[in-house]
Amino acid sequence: MSILVDETTRVVVQGITGREGTFHTQQMKAYGTKIVAGVTPGKGGTVHEGVPVFNTVEQAVRETGANTSVIYVPAAFAADAIMEAADAGIALIVCITEGIPALDMVRVMAFLKDRPARLIGPNCPGVISPGK
Repeated sequence: MSILVDETTRVVVQGITGREGTFHTQQMKAYGTKIVAGVTPGKGGTVHEGVPVFNTVEQAVRETGANTSVIYVPAAFAADAIMEAADAGIALIVCITEGIPALDMVRVMAFLKDRPARLIGPNCPGVISPGK
């Protein structure tokens, strides 16, 4: 039984073209994760690791139906990435980034309070449902 992710999960990778985003995208694809989009501002319209890249999460959700985001962006940009995902209607946000300033996360938690998004992280290894 999967609680958070299963075979219907459609993932957008924020920061897909960076070193960490690229590495983990390869790993997730090898495991069978359904990665439907990536987001890197300024690189929309390209394809990276076989995944279409968009400039914004909103565009990615609209075009692909993504419902989960995994975030691999530097700490200075992570809070904005989390809030962008929530604004785009992402239901599950997994933030891998470590070292995010505490005040940024206070701002994020206040932002998420009245939104139907669940945040796992920051500084987490990710989420997995074996066999799903």
